Amino acid sequence: MWDAPDDDHFATHYRDRHRATPATYSDPVKILVTGGAGYLGSTTATALEEAGHTPVVLDSLLTGPRVFTAGRIFYEGDIADRALLRRIRDEHPDLEATVHMAARIVVPESVEQPYEYYRDNVAKSLELFDELAALDLPRVIFSSSASLYDVKEGFEVLESDPLAPNSPYARTKHMMEQVLQDMAAATNLRAIILRYFNPIGSDPGLTSGIYAKEPSHVLGQLVMAARGVKPQFTITGTDLPTRDGTGIRDYIHVWDLARAHVRAVERFDDALAAVDAPSTIINLGTGDGVTVRELVASFERVFGRSVPLAEAPPRPGDAVGAFANADKATQLLDWRTELSLDDAIASALAWGEKRREILGYE
Repeated sequence: MWDAPDDDHFATHYRDRHRATPATYSDPVKILVTGGAGYLGSTTATALEEAGHTPVVLDSLLTGPRVFTAGRIFYEGDIADRALLRRIRDEHPDLEATVHMAARIVVPESVEQPYEYYRDNVAKSLELFDELAALDLPRVIFSSSASLYDVKEGFEVLESDPLAPNSPYARTKHMMEQVLQDMAAATNLRAIILRYFNPIGSDPGLTSGIYAKEPSHVLGQLVMAARGVKPQFTITGTDLPTRDGTGIRDYIHVWDLARAHVRAVERFDDALAAVDAPSTIINLGTGDGVTVRELVASFERVFGRSVPLAEAPPRPGDAVGAFANADKATQLLDWRTELSLDDAIASALAWGEKRREILGYE
């Protein structure tokens, strides 16, 4: 069992010093959040609430914990259940938009289970989009992935850059983007597609965070190694064409990312009017790339001690990486990141102190 430097050290540090600057929000609205029991979905629901809006959560609880839906309007069910979608619409006729986050998201698992990923991410989303159009709920904010981008010299990617999704997970995201764009061109649907890389951290109140007992993502693995839950942190891929041989990513604080989804809700019509199109793609990111070795160095600085390390080849489906040019997000959504990498690491450590209390396990 890892002992924090002092009681609730990282939680206190994060709550006291790293709340995002409050924004001036529009009139309150009610928003359907699919996958709202998940990591990003629950954090976005919290951000919507803090902005004065009301999230209506739809989640199958395939992976997300029920506790993340506590105190919210919640429907347990499948996004492809048209009867359930009609009931939600009947019971909440004032819904203004849908934030679609429900998806399977683990890259190596997608390589091993492609059928499940194409079924749940693509086929079921197609049913959801068609029913939303039929119910006259045309505004869709879709959480996509910047893992779609091809490797690029300098690693900074624009929305117009070439794509090369290299895992079933990434390909499902690409297909869902194409479906939305085609349906927006042919029906009443309108779509803002948000591409982003690696969300890390927790919300300022530490009400939700990474919930997997053994997180597959890099920061979760670092936290487990730091706390002694795992014997070491393994860097996968050390001879990649980056400045230090390890993968490069755009690690974005999950609270900044959640706030971007709120901005997309609030500025939906204006953003599409600005581009004069029924759909648009917007990158979200810090505008700066961080290698895995650099992430480890930042983690050890915030944590205050070293983490045992090992090295291994890249995992199936892993990409060299990139980072996002987010100028379009600033232009259309008046959004930019406000929290640093150190802030995100501190909040991840703070959440590590709260996991047992909220989830019942380390």
